[in-house]
Amino acid sequence: MEPTHLLQELDLQPFRQRFPWIGADLQTLRDTLRRDPLGPDCGTPIPIPIGPSESLLVMLDPAPGADPLGLVVLMHGLGGSSEREGLRRMGQALQQAGFSVLRLNMRGAGPGRHLARGTYAANSNRDLLPVLHQARELAQGRPLLGMGISLGGTKLLNALLSGPGLLDALVTISSPLDLEGCSRQIELPRNRLYQHWLLKRLVDQTLADPFGVSPEERRALLEPGPRTIREFDAAITAPRWGYPSVEEYYRQASPLAALLQGAVELPPCLIVHAEDDPWVPVAPARKLLEARIPGLQVLLTPQGGHNGFHAPEGCWGDQLTAGWLRRQVASASQSTAQSGPPRSGAPSGSARSAPG
Repeated sequence: MEPTHLLQELDLQPFRQRFPWIGADLQTLRDTLRRDPLGPDCGTPIPIPIGPSESLLVMLDPAPGADPLGLVVLMHGLGGSSEREGLRRMGQALQQAGFSVLRLNMRGAGPGRHLARGTYAANSNRDLLPVLHQARELAQGRPLLGMGISLGGTKLLNALLSGPGLLDALVTISSPLDLEGCSRQIELPRNRLYQHWLLKRLVDQTLADPFGVSPEERRALLEPGPRTIREFDAAITAPRWGYPSVEEYYRQASPLAALLQGAVELPPCLIVHAEDDPWVPVAPARKLLEARIPGLQVLLTPQGGHNGFHAPEGCWGDQLTAGWLRRQVASASQSTAQSGPPRSGAPSGSARSAPG
């Protein structure tokens, strides 16, 4: 489906930046520079076991009505958590659209920091898959959907590539598909301040581990400390997740190659990316757009920054996500009504969308 037709079906105009959020950097930094009046966080905390004596914490936000359209697993990005403003705003948009929302804190993130040692990676399937199976039970027969912001989308795509049936639809926004290329882009001179900011959050998050860090890790973090995201991944992420090198981590945890090969039949997926994203290169998303993979739609916008898409009337990315997921649920329900109940073992929301 062409982008114009997709937006027409959702009754959305193409994204257009407006004053004062002009340019990729202001779009990217908007949530840091301005706070939205979101109100108190009233999510219900639920620990989900992922192994012996370890759990991940999810925050359950119910839909306003008694009969939600489905349950959306909402995934934060690098250095984020369920408490991040952009994630909470996205969750509220999904609730207003009729969905219940499960905001997931990955290993080492946010209010679930004390429940599991260590930190997460771009491929965190050994943690994420148990959560998705539990989320399927929490959905109580309704569609189970996913929404990943930045690296959160990468993690959900990698989970889908492990096998079919985990989610009934997925939206990703500004998500790295090729970690090597993403590493090179964040190291560009124009991104020096971004990288410094991200690194400080990652180092602080790692050192705050209540389970402690090894002497070797502490030296790598403090003497003198990583200068790039690649150096952090080489010292911390790759060895913690069993990769022999940072190069192997980037290769194996990048979903692009497997997506292009069609390794697994995907549920309906929407990948959204701005061509001016200063952090994550757009070229991998263009490859997916050109490949026209069944079940996968790619929507590229000239502007929007990294997880930006801000306008005075609200966040276009939030509106797009909520509208697209509603459309998938409606399409799946219509398909089920026409063809009868799904075969045993097939999720009720697994109808395929047109090629991207």
